[in-house]
Amino acid sequence: MEARILPRIHRVFANLKTWLRGTHHGVGHPRLQAYLDEYSFRINRRRTPMAAFQTLPGLGSQQEPTTYNQLYRVEANGQIDGA
Repeated sequence: MEARILPRIHRVFANLKTWLRGTHHGVGHPRLQAYLDEYSFRINRRRTPMAAFQTLPGLGSQQEPTTYNQLYRVEANGQIDGA
């Protein structure tokens, strides 16, 4: 059983590292969770691409727009809000 599962896990992590290095050219700790959430979203919907397309606009339409200040606001202690 392990012989069949471990190569798949290795492939998932290898693809994650390639995606982070290639698409985003490296990711720092403050934003890592957001990138992992996106990767998880993509990997969970990889077999049904239209479902991902239909789900993403649906999720986006339920959220208030994120402002520039919300993205880049830094608290007095140097921590990013919401992280």
